[in-house]
Amino acid sequence: MPDLRIFHARLAKIWHSPDVLDRFDLDLLNEVQRNDARTAEELATSVPLSPSAIARRLRRLRGEGWIVRTIALLGPQLTARRLRAIVMLQLSEHADQHGKSALLERIRAAAQIQFCYELAGTYDLLLLFDCASMEEFNAVAERVLTADATVRRYETSFVKREDKFAPFVDLTAS
Repeated sequence: MPDLRIFHARLAKIWHSPDVLDRFDLDLLNEVQRNDARTAEELATSVPLSPSAIARRLRRLRGEGWIVRTIALLGPQLTARRLRAIVMLQLSEHADQHGKSALLERIRAAAQIQFCYELAGTYDLLLLFDCASMEEFNAVAERVLTADATVRRYETSFVKREDKFAPFVDLTAS
């Protein structure tokens, strides 16, 4: 018969596994996605743990890579006058892995390109540009997208107004 103390000790340490998140971890991750500037004491009003337990869990979640980084979202008084563009891009039919890799490196290196998603469908990549002016957009697009024959074509739509921006993943929804 197995020793029950060893069995229960393994169960008690299951949250130490980097592959397992419990309900408290998920609740904490939901809360810090909304506002990471809250203190452990403030988070304890939403997550039923002591502030010290919350601080330990947040350190572990960051250390294990569940929280990759913390950023500040700027207000519209700083961003409203910027030129933002959604670019849908098709790769050339003859684009090789080397050409695609070089393109993705240029995209990653361009500070004006805020995100890049690889797509299935008519287009291969979706990019969001954020530039100070049309001149800057044109210069970046030319430098990054037309540097070689990897890009077959791209279409650009300019953002008129931001109606919703909610980068939140609800981890407790079923």
